[in-house]
Amino acid sequence: MNELGIVLFRGVVGITFMLTLARLMGKKHLRNMTFYEYVVGISIGSIAAELTFGTEVRMSNFLLGMIIWTIIPVLISKMELKSFRFRTLTEGTPRILIKNGKILEKSLKKEDFTVDELMIALRQKDVFKLSEVETAVMEKNGQVSVMKKTELQPLTPKDVGKVTEQEREPRIVIIDGNVMERSLSEYGYTKEWLLGEIMKQGAKNFPDVFFAQIDSMGNVYVDLYNDTLKMPQVKQKLLVAANIKQLQANLVNFSLQTENKNAKEMYNGYAKQMDKLLDDMSGYLKE
Repeated sequence: MNELGIVLFRGVVGITFMLTLARLMGKKHLRNMTFYEYVVGISIGSIAAELTFGTEVRMSNFLLGMIIWTIIPVLISKMELKSFRFRTLTEGTPRILIKNGKILEKSLKKEDFTVDELMIALRQKDVFKLSEVETAVMEKNGQVSVMKKTELQPLTPKDVGKVTEQEREPRIVIIDGNVMERSLSEYGYTKEWLLGEIMKQGAKNFPDVFFAQIDSMGNVYVDLYNDTLKMPQVKQKLLVAANIKQLQANLVNFSLQTENKNAKEMYNGYAKQMDKLLDDMSGYLKE
């Protein structure tokens, strides 16, 4: 077997041996990683350091070693996706530490986990009383997940029979005074509507806004370049104009959403009236 073949053989053996050692060490040493991530991270770092200082070893051997420790993890990841048993072998399985409010001493012993370490893990989850815990599980990456007892869990709208709308991710609609029109249109709003919203919070126009974000409920967060132009300093006239612009934008949206011809004409007609009203008022609003 030539020198490169020996490096390849040693690399495969090294991965297997390191994975076995990591499993024997237990989950609590993993630091938010799975067994395999822990092994690969340490080994590639060591090889890279040796590549820098180990001048007596051929560069080709180092490069082959790096390739081995890159390709094999990719292949193993693919195998883990297809085989539950293989995934269990390389990553391990979660282990229940507390069940029905009772500590499972045997599980703690198997994970080499002390009661002190368990309490630390619970406090990191904002649980200071063991009596509050229904179930605690040590995950594959060494983290402890906690489920509180039912009577101590936070109350949700569903618990009180309240119907809530499904929220979507917030969208940024203004950056450095520039309107992100695509994000705005995907939520079904217009620039006129957005202008009305930012005027309510002190802006006179889009260039006054450093950052603005809208949520799925239509609430707009605005950060102005001039932070003194907050809501208390907004003139009443500007608020009136903003409300008219918002009403106009809503009417335009209604006309786009309806398939009723008469309703569409009515909405468009009122929108034009709002536009004319703004033009008529523009001179007085500047006073």
